[in-house]
Amino acid sequence: MRFLLTNLFVVVILLWSQPLPAAFAEGDLDTASLALNGESAILIDAKTGQVLYEKNPHAKLYPASITKIATGIYAIEKGNPEDIVTVSKNARYEEGTRVYLGEGEQVKMEKLEYGLLMHSGNDAATAIAEHMSGSTEAFAEELNHFLQETVGVSETHFTNAHGLHNPEHYTTASDMSKIAAYAMKNPTFRKIVGTNRLPWDGAEWKSELINHNKLIRDYEGATGIKNGFTDQAMHTLVGSAKRGDTEFIAVTMKTSTSNLAYKDITKMLDYGFEHFETRQIAKSGKIYTVTEQTENGEARVRYSPMEDVFATVPVGEEAHEHVSADDVLEIAAGPLTVSYPLHRLDPPAAKKGRQVQAAGAENPDEQTTPSIGWYYALLFVWLGFNLFLISFTIVRRKRKRRMRNRDLHRKVYE
Repeated sequence: MRFLLTNLFVVVILLWSQPLPAAFAEGDLDTASLALNGESAILIDAKTGQVLYEKNPHAKLYPASITKIATGIYAIEKGNPEDIVTVSKNARYEEGTRVYLGEGEQVKMEKLEYGLLMHSGNDAATAIAEHMSGSTEAFAEELNHFLQETVGVSETHFTNAHGLHNPEHYTTASDMSKIAAYAMKNPTFRKIVGTNRLPWDGAEWKSELINHNKLIRDYEGATGIKNGFTDQAMHTLVGSAKRGDTEFIAVTMKTSTSNLAYKDITKMLDYGFEHFETRQIAKSGKIYTVTEQTENGEARVRYSPMEDVFATVPVGEEAHEHVSADDVLEIAAGPLTVSYPLHRLDPPAAKKGRQVQAAGAENPDEQTTPSIGWYYALLFVWLGFNLFLISFTIVRRKRKRRMRNRDLHRKVYE
């Protein structure tokens, strides 16, 4: 009996001590140590958009001047950098941080974009809005439409171009990360927010712009993006950094001090570079072959991604590819997943089931995603077998004990 119990204990320990598949490794990525100050925060991979950390990411908060990230990318994509903008009286006397534009001054749109994103000029924001849309109100409507339809956000509503307080001017950390990731794909936007210093020769102000985002000077690999502050929003900050082929974007909102906002962003970026990397999984044109079970037997169908495929992968993990039933390439790496639509190269056919194989593998009938069912099947077989032996031994010993007692009883009465 003791031997059987010992055997069962050893088997369970040995099985349980085997490394679990990567899909169950989420507990290894401990985020408790981040202890952020901001009321809302998020960390994403800039290329894949995968979320690596979040804290109240959908809380609707006031953005302050990180609004200018949206204004900047909209002006760059929809405006003409060579346009000459005439500064209105309204823009000249805009509240808050300014680049001191003069009323009637004529400035190139490109120069205003630098003043907007580097120096956080509220006057530059208003000048851009009035030039592009006729008024700040019309500009806000157009900007909201652009953000919803082109960028794909759903938790944002802006009433102006600069971020000065308005009860109906709000966003979320989640939406800001999407807006920033979209903007950073534009080389002009990327160049502006990554510029540290720029001479400024204006009608009323001749100086040098120094990027308000301290990360540009203080954090290794920093690429942007923008900070902000109002009494109602408190301190907000969107930061990005790139090392090698991996770039992260971090957002913190409603932070009590500027120093703590930068600490939040630094902690998240450090966490990202320590635990994750962006990895190219496939190039556009790679062939994925699917074996479909049709009514007439098997049919092999080819698929290809419409763009290069990337995934965020925990350091030391492997990425596993699988073509789903709805013709989507699913990539799993540790606790992370990402999906890409596939283009079907062969005509559709009525199908019952499918097996998936990426082109070039040695066994065309082997599925790309390994099964882990054998692991648990083996565990339960061993458990069942040992429980059976224990039960059998207990029953057998009880039977022997009853027989021994019966024999003793007979001897007493004989």
